[in-house]
Formats: sequence, structure tokens, C-alpha cells
Amino acid sequence: MKDPKIILSRIPAAFPLSASVLVLTIAVLVFFIGVMMAFYTIPAESEGIVLRFGKYIEKVPSGLHAKAPFGIDSVIIVPSKRQQKLEFGFATPGFTNPDQISEEPDLEKSMVTGDLNSALVEWVVQYRISNPEQYLFDVRQPAQTLRDLSEAVMREVIGDRTVDEIITIGRQEIEEAVLLRLTELASRYQLGISINQVQLKNVNPPEPVQPSFNEVNRAQQDRENSINLANGEYNKAVPRVRGEADQKIRAAEGYRYKRINEAEGDVTAFNQVLTQYLKSPDVTRTRLYLETMAAVLPQAKQQIIVDDTVQQIMPMLAVPAKLLEVAK
Repeated sequence: MKDPKIILSRIPAAFPLSASVLVLTIAVLVFFIGVMMAFYTIPAESEGIVLRFGKYIEKVPSGLHAKAPFGIDSVIIVPSKRQQKLEFGFATPGFTNPDQISEEPDLEKSMVTGDLNSALVEWVVQYRISNPEQYLFDVRQPAQTLRDLSEAVMREVIGDRTVDEIITIGRQEIEEAVLLRLTELASRYQLGISINQVQLKNVNPPEPVQPSFNEVNRAQQDRENSINLANGEYNKAVPRVRGEADQKIRAAEGYRYKRINEAEGDVTAFNQVLTQYLKSPDVTRTRLYLETMAAVLPQAKQQIIVDDTVQQIMPMLAVPAKLLEVAK
């Protein structure tokens, strides 16, 4: 076996390189590496925070940018335009945000209500990074801090309400109260985060008493359904009866005015006849008699005239026609 020192001594002879060529090669290699390190891309829905030797320099939007290579400038990508969420008491599969779920969701969702009952509360907090500088430099672990604040505020609000309010009618009020309080605390602690929404997902009693609570909820729903059905029948029956009553009242008023007008017309006609009667009683009496007979006799199927001088009843069919002619 040959001596390694002899082999190493023969390398310069086999590969003759000058010092200038070696330096040039290294310089070109460093240049290309520097060019590759000098350009970077900020994804959509994100912003870049540029640091020079660890000191904040500027904030850049999404797109292609350049920076000083070889560790002089460093860039932190912040998803400031993306809506993120924190889940409490449960975990959705496929999450990408490491702060989205908790390691102990069962302990997180167990709470005590204002009437000293226990409830299992699951909720979601949706937020955006509104100030990347504050988010990165003012608070250590801002997302975890937001989780702790959210849990503290939710426990505070739940502790002021009864278990019936939490499960049934108080959900929207709880969401609004938590959102208002959490927004105030995030601004006070300068987290650089804006809270968009707080949403209660599932609010249930503990598992041993869930059947009893479900029975109570079903009874309340049946009660509400019965009330709604009764109100529906009331809304159908009462307007119909009121309409019929109004119709009858209007018909009665119409009949009243009709009878008054007829009576007034009869009085006027009677006064006119009375005036003529006072002027000539005999003529008016005869005229009234003939007009009455002319109106009555055509409606009779058989006419029989009886006179005091007649000893027996005999039909006189031609008399009504003559009387009609006289009346005319």
C-alpha cells in the first residue's frame, strides 16, 4: 500500500490550479448563492416583516422582494390578511394553525354556571392579525395569550348566568358579551389582533344529567309549539269573526238608513195627498180608491164583486176591467 503522503504530494501535479482561478471560482459561487438568497416571495394573504441583524426595518406586502443576503436581513411572514380561529373544547381535523386547538379540550370546556351547575361549553374565536409589529414584538406568544384570555372571559360570562340561559335563550347575549370584553382586553394588552366573531358551538349539561335536560328541552319546545299553534288559530278566527261582525253592522246601518228614507218618503207622499185631500176630499177619496183597486185586482186570479143590494153571490168578471179602465 502506498504512503498517503506520496499520494497527496502528487495531487497538485495532476490538477494544476492557480490561486487566482480558485479565488475567482469561490467568488462566482458566493455571488450566485447571494443572488439566490437575496430574493424572496411573500404569499397572498400575508405580509413580511424585514429584520436587519434582528432589528425591525420595514413591513412589505405580498409579492416578490429583495433583501440583503447571508443573514444580514431576515424576513418573518405573518398571515395578517387571513382569518384564523381558535377552537375551545373540541378540535377540527386538518387544522394548520398550531394554536387552533388545546391539549386538554375536556378540561377547557367544563365550566360552572351562576346557579352552581356544571355545563360543557364549546366555542370558537375568529380573529385577524391587524398589527404584525405588535403581534411579533410586543407580546410573547400572542396566540396562546389570546387563548388564555378567551377562556378566562368565557368562564367569567358563564359564571354570571344560569344553566337554562346558557343552554336555551342566552346564547346570543353570551357571544356579544364575550366579544366585547375580549376585544377590550386584546387592545389593552396590545396583542396586534382584532377579534371578528365569538360563536358558541355546543352547550350541553354533563353527561350524567343530559337525558333529564333533553326531556326538559323537549317539553319547552312542545310548549312553544302549542303556543304558536294557538296563536295561529287565534289569528285566523278573530279576524274572520271581526270581519263578519263588521259586515253585519254595516248591513244593519244600511237597513236603518233605508227604512228611515222610506219612512221619510212615505211621510212626504202622505203630506202631499193630505194637502190635495183638504182641497177636494171627494175627488181625492175616489182617486185613492180607484188607484188601490187598480193595484189589487190585477193580482187576483178570480174577481167577485159583492154589493149590499145583491141578494146572492154572482161573478161579474167584466167589472174589474171596467174599473181598471176608469182608474186609468
